[in-house]
Formats: sequence, C-alpha cells, structure tokens
Amino acid sequence: MRHRLLIGLVNVFRLVLSLTFVCSGFVKIVDPKGTQYKIEDYLQAFGWGEFVPDFLPLCLSVLLSAFEFCIGIYMFFGIRRRLTSWLYMMFLSFMTPLTLYLALANPISDCGCFGDAFPLTNWETFGKNVALFLMAWLVFRYRLSLPRFVTERNQWMISLYTIVFTFVLAAVCLYRLPVLDFRPYHIGADIRKGMEVPEGETGPEYVTTFVLEKDGVRKEFSLDNYPEDTAWTFVENKTVLVKEGYIPPIHDFSMTLWPSGEDVTENVLDDEGYTFLLVSPYLELADDSNIGRINELYDYSQEYGYAFYCLTASGDEMIARWQDFMGADYPFCQTDAITLKTMIRSNPGLILLKDGVVYNKWSCNNLPGEDELGDAIEKTELGKMQADSRVMTMVRVLLWFILPLFVLTTADRIWVGSKLYKKTKHKNKIINFLKQKNMRKKIVAGNWKMNMNLQEGVALATELNEALAADKPNCDVVICTPFIHLATVAGILDEKVIGLGAENCADKEKGAYTGEVSAAMVKSTGAQYVILGHSERRAYYGETAEILKEKVNLALANGLKVIFCIGEVLEEREAEKQNEVVKAQLAGSLFDLTEEQFANIILAYEPVWAIGTGKTATAEQAEEMHAFIRATIAEKFGAAAAENVSILYGGSCKPSNAKEIFAKPDVDGGLIGGAALKCADFKGIIDAWKA
Repeated sequence: MRHRLLIGLVNVFRLVLSLTFVCSGFVKIVDPKGTQYKIEDYLQAFGWGEFVPDFLPLCLSVLLSAFEFCIGIYMFFGIRRRLTSWLYMMFLSFMTPLTLYLALANPISDCGCFGDAFPLTNWETFGKNVALFLMAWLVFRYRLSLPRFVTERNQWMISLYTIVFTFVLAAVCLYRLPVLDFRPYHIGADIRKGMEVPEGETGPEYVTTFVLEKDGVRKEFSLDNYPEDTAWTFVENKTVLVKEGYIPPIHDFSMTLWPSGEDVTENVLDDEGYTFLLVSPYLELADDSNIGRINELYDYSQEYGYAFYCLTASGDEMIARWQDFMGADYPFCQTDAITLKTMIRSNPGLILLKDGVVYNKWSCNNLPGEDELGDAIEKTELGKMQADSRVMTMVRVLLWFILPLFVLTTADRIWVGSKLYKKTKHKNKIINFLKQKNMRKKIVAGNWKMNMNLQEGVALATELNEALAADKPNCDVVICTPFIHLATVAGILDEKVIGLGAENCADKEKGAYTGEVSAAMVKSTGAQYVILGHSERRAYYGETAEILKEKVNLALANGLKVIFCIGEVLEEREAEKQNEVVKAQLAGSLFDLTEEQFANIILAYEPVWAIGTGKTATAEQAEEMHAFIRATIAEKFGAAAAENVSILYGGSCKPSNAKEIFAKPDVDGGLIGGAALKCADFKGIIDAWKA
C-alpha cells in the first residue's frame, strides 16, 4: 500500500512538472522575440552583451522554449523516461542555484520564466524552482514507475511531431506576430486606461532625462529645459523611478516629437480618428525590405487624413539618415526603447490606434496591401476592432497541437489493439486474462553445493530426469551442480524438463587465475544458469558487491541466466535491518544493469539465519520480504520488470512447507539446498506447484 501511494505521488509530481514546463515553453514559443529581449537584458546586466553575437539570443530563445515544451510533453507521455527525467534534473540543478543568485542580486526584476503571461519576482521563481527540483528528484528516482501513454515502439512519432510543432510555431510568430499577446499593448487595449492609477493608490514618480551631445560634450536635460539649439544632438533618454507607488500596466508610454522635443502623447491618445504608429526601437536594426509599402501606407494616411508617426529610440543622426535613404516624409517621435519593444514584436511594426485604443497590429512582413486599403479605413475590415479573445486564441493554438497529437496516439492505440487482437482472437479471453495475472515463471532450483562425487551426481541427475519426464512438472526445474558434474550431467538431462546451472563463476574473463572457472567455460558445458551472490560465497570467500557485479556482467555477456541470492543474517533480522541490507545487496550488484539485462535475472531471497539451521521463515515473513524486493525492483527498473522477475525463496524449504510458502502471491518458487540431494524430496517440493 505504501509503495502504491508513493508511486501515485510520483505520478502527481510528474504531471505538475509536465504542465509547468509545457506552460513555460508555450508562452515563450508564441513570443520568441520577447524571450530574446529578456536574454539580452540578462546579458547586459552581467556585462556580457558586447561579447555575444546578435543572432545568439534569438537562437537561445527558440531553443530554450522548444526544450521546455518538448520535455514537458515527453514527461506527460512517458517518452524516454530515463533521458527525460535526467534532463529535468540537470536543467533544474542548474537553474535553481542560478535563480537564487538572481534573487539575491536582483539585476532584473522579472525572470521571464512564463514570459509576459505570468510575471514572477526573482524570489517567487527561486521558490518555484526549489519545489520543482524536489519533485524532479523523486520522479528521477522512480522514473521507471511512470506509465507510458504511448508505446515505446511508436514514441518517436510523438517526439518528432512535438519538435516540428514547436519550431514551426516559433517561425510563424517570428515572421508575423505572436499569436498570443500578453502585453498591455495587445489588440483591444485602451492605453489611457492602462496608464490610470486606481482611486486611493499613489502612482510612482518618474523623471525622464535626455542625454544630448554638442561639440563632444554630453549633457542631460529634462522636458522643462530641453534646448532649442539644434546643434545639440540626441544620444539617448533615461526614465528613472524617483518615488515608488502603484505601477500601472502602462507607465512608460510617451511620444516626444523630433526634433522639437514637443510631447504629443496626449494629442495622439485623445485623437478620435485613426492613427498609424510605425514602431522601430532602433532604425539601424530595422528590416527595410518593405520600406516601399510603408511609404505607401503613409501616403494613404495623408490622403484620408489619418495621423502617422514613426516611434523610435534612435538618435538624431540615425533618424536623419533614415529620412534620406528611405524617403521618409512622416514625422518621428522619440520613445523609450523598452516601451517600443513591448508595444510590438517587430522592427519595424505597425499599430493602428483609434481614440487611444489599439485596433490592429501588423508585422513588417504582413503589412496591409492595396487590396485591403482600397477605401477609407473605417469602411474596411481593418478599421474595425479586431477580436482579441486570448482564451479562444489559446484554445485554437493548442488544438493545432492536440488534434494531430490525438490522431497519432489513437493510431498508436489501434496498432497495439491490432497486435493484441492477432494474438488473442483464437484464444479464450477469460483464460488469457487469468494467464496475464501472473506472467512470472514458477521455478524450483536445486543447489547441490559441495556434495556428491561425479558418479553420485550422475545417478541423481538420471533419476530426476526420468522422474520428471514421466510426471511433467508445473514449473521450470533447474539443478545447479559442482563444476566437475556440468559437462557430464548436461548430456543426461532433457533440456525441456530440467535446466542445468553452475554454483558459481569467476569475476575474470580469462587469464592466469589458477583454479577459477570463467562464465564462458560454464556456458561451454551446456549450462544455462549460474548461482551468484550466495551467502556462503559472501561469508567464506569475501565476495563483495563489486566482485558480484563483475560476475553478473560476465555471466550475462556469455548468455547465462543468473540466479542472484540476497538475504540477511540473524543479527540484521533482529535489528530489523533486513530491508536495508537486501536493498543494498540489490543496488550494489544489479542496479547498473539495463532493463534488457535485468530480464535475465532470477532473484533468490535466502534468510541466512534459515539456511542449514533448521529454522524456517514463516510464509508471511517470506511474502513480506518478497513484496519488498519486488517494490524495490519497481523503483529502479519499473513496474513491468518487477512484475516479470521471478523471486525464489531459499531457506530450509521442504516438501512439508513448500505448498504454504509457494501459495504467497510474491513467491515464485524456491532455491533448494539439502532437499535437492534426494530425488523424492526434491520432487515433493516441485509437486507443490500441482497442489
């Protein structure tokens, strides 16, 4: 029960991680320029801006957004669970200490984790990352317990589709404009209302200064003392917060007419007619491929009496150069660069205002053409308020992704269904269901240890083979003999009735190791199994977890199935450390295996205090430990591996108690010592599966 609750909690965390990263990636993907600006802000804050190529922030913006969105989807569907959970850990291991530093240094107030959709302070971001890191650690630890929502064979389709979708969406939003606009200048926004301070609140106070240059001397001016002398050239303007207060969504919008310095903000916002705002944060970086169309739009505005301004943060020289080279007759206004980047994600971009309300927005790549503006704008569709339902837009965008995804997952389910149908259409469904309830092999294995000479061993093997050939067992039977018996006994046994195994193998592949027998040598005799990790080997010969790891790897590499023994001594049982001991034995020698390798492992739980002592663990004690072992395997290798691994009990198992022990749901058979040396006793234990 406790294990199920833990796995349930892990899957809740898996969904939280998935949704968080999908949301974070999505709001960045739909606004890649916004993420680019945020990265540039960080680079400037750290003093790295001048060393980074101009294209790199945009590339990082797209890649970061795509990464977050993709691993969010992968986590949700259980795609590449090992890799995905590892990527979560690596990402959050880097971001958590970084956000702590940002919270302490506070170079930028908003981290930009969720773009403009959900602004977070640096401390809020750090707290979020700590919580996500803890969730990611638990998910990473139990990653193989995450169920897949798409088959492993077809997961590549979901992976590829998600990657393609993210980059296509980012490209569309870069070429045109973000399909979702979370900024205060979105279509339908009333700029004047966005600047209002609610009743009872005190707004912040800002002072805007202009840096001008004359004869190589720079000087700061305010609006009150802005020089009329045209010899002064504009360098930049600065807006500084001098008194904190309620900050409205729009607090830095202003239009200073160039070159007079006249503030025309109120005039533009109060204009009940249409106003075109050509927005270019920096003219020197503007795309001039559509300059002809821009000039035509200006001529159109003049023809119908609409106001037209170009808003820029560029200086006097650049404005004059733009006018000369581009034939720009429209008036220019100087505005804060950050404000302009916030207004529209295009350089240049076009905004249509009416009575201070944003009616429409266009990228420089999709400016309205002559066919759209053949008449006064109020008579066209462009002059009507554009619908701006961000909820519906988000739903539409998500449907672009979800509907094809639904088709792919449905196809995957159909494929799985068809495969299962082909396997089961000629079989009884009820019988199949009952069979699927227990996929694990039932096994009784005998360990002869250092008993019987060759002739005695041959005689016992012959007797067992004849007995089981005449009375077919309901389980797999294996006998593990001393090395000297293997080759001879292999020629006696019917592989369909009895499997053959060795009691040990060396931890070296080959070489000058007198007296040792390698896994390859064992395999060459005809053996299929090998016992490793037996308590007697651990106690008498000092076999450590590392030594056993080497033996396991060599055995598997040579095609042997491994019966791996684990168990606690009496002192550990009395100290109630049996779970800790057994888990450490498993982790030390088996947890570096892949799922495919682990499929060739058979576990044998042998309480050392019950081997050769006459003491026997109760059936309940055996079941409790077997259930714990299975839960431990599930944590490491996943629920499927845990359900499929056979776990044998070895500890004075006899014909008299085998039936009771084998009846427990997590006990899949036994590793038999002394009772395996007599045919009647061994067969009596095997027959417990028939009862």
